[in-house]
Amino acid sequence: MEDKIDALCVNTIRMLSVDAVEKAKSGHPGAPMGLAAVAYVLWTRFLKHNPQNPSWPDRDRFVLSAGHGSMLLYSMLHLTGYKDISLEQIKQFRQWGSRTPGHPERELAAGVEVTTGPLGQGFGNGVGMAIAEAYLAARYNRPGFAMIDHFTYAIVSDGDLMEGVAAEAASMAGHLKLGKLIYLYDNNRISLAASTDLTFTEDVAKRFAAYGWHTQTVEDGNDLNAVEQALSAARSDTTRPSLISVRTNIGYGSPGKQGTFEAHGSPLGPEETKLTKQKLGWPLDQPFHLPEEALARFRGSLSQGQKAEAEWNERLAAYAKNFPDLAKELEQVMRGELPKDWDAAIPEFPA
Repeated sequence: MEDKIDALCVNTIRMLSVDAVEKAKSGHPGAPMGLAAVAYVLWTRFLKHNPQNPSWPDRDRFVLSAGHGSMLLYSMLHLTGYKDISLEQIKQFRQWGSRTPGHPERELAAGVEVTTGPLGQGFGNGVGMAIAEAYLAARYNRPGFAMIDHFTYAIVSDGDLMEGVAAEAASMAGHLKLGKLIYLYDNNRISLAASTDLTFTEDVAKRFAAYGWHTQTVEDGNDLNAVEQALSAARSDTTRPSLISVRTNIGYGSPGKQGTFEAHGSPLGPEETKLTKQKLGWPLDQPFHLPEEALARFRGSLSQGQKAEAEWNERLAAYAKNFPDLAKELEQVMRGELPKDWDAAIPEFPA
């Protein structure tokens, strides 16, 4: 069910992104505006994460392959309580020395899983993460002890899906039946300088079905219930990776630029920002406005994440009692150390 707070939260994502791009006088407001509802549903209703411990090993992974839309990621990280992305960091978007560069960089802020920007790269990274999850689950999970049990989500763009690396990675994901890999395709039908009708008219869903993916289409990216239902269906199919094609409107809410390439890679401009705020019922004289009701809804992630990690820690303690050798090795791997005889299965070829 959608309520007034849901709508307020979605518009908070939009306008926080718009204000940051406007202040920087540079950036990509269109994707965050079009994807705000999709990100809201994913992050508040599905994503398993603990903002107070961003490196918790069994968290879900989120990759913004469409890295140019970085303000969407920074907005979600700030709103759900990640300390590295403060409001001051949002205000320093795209400024030298900030944690909020124009494209996300993994080493700068906790919560940014992958450095993205080059089209197709994040798509491949996500497939690699899902392979890692499947391998670790097969090696360490035991009946009653699902120590490795998380999903990998990504938002991918038209530009990502035009790249060869995405095709290769998608083919492998289908072959490996990576059922915990779920990609949301931002099908906004707009590229850098024109409609995708000029160069990209293939049936993406059919291509991915041929790769062995579970495919769905959400006709309205602002329909929270439809997005939620599609994500639920994707999670329930554990034998195939999922692609959800979501029809969005780039620059949603902008009276003069919605649905056009002009919303893609430059600020809306002072006048269009004013018109957008008027249309969405947003305060005109309060840049970076964060309604308390919206923040309260977003910050629910803090308690939810703490609870999920606490339950996992209890399970890990019981696992260590029942499978001490495996638990020791798992903890070693989680520290980034190689286990004993890790290379025993690698064949040797005499020179």
